[in-house]
Amino acid sequence: MKHHDLSTKEGRKAHRHELRMIAVRPRRWGLWLLTAGFLLLLTPSALDVHSLFGLWPPMLGALCIILGVALLGASVVLKRRYMRQRMAGQAMVGRIKG
Repeated sequence: MKHHDLSTKEGRKAHRHELRMIAVRPRRWGLWLLTAGFLLLLTPSALDVHSLFGLWPPMLGALCIILGVALLGASVVLKRRYMRQRMAGQAMVGRIKG
């Protein structure tokens, strides 16, 4: 892992980009599932649809929301673990340099 120089504008920009790119897929899928779940919860009242592929739309919506929240939680854990490892690496570099 390359440690960016945070005293320069380019270094700060690279650091922010690196942090944004951690756990992108779980966050993206989690947000999509939350949106789909919310829309499925609204389907029976908005469109008067009471069966979707033989299943109850609010049940599918609740399932999507639960899975979406789980994925968002997993992305938080992945990001925290990455940051903890990164900070431990910086401390190790500081100890090695003396």
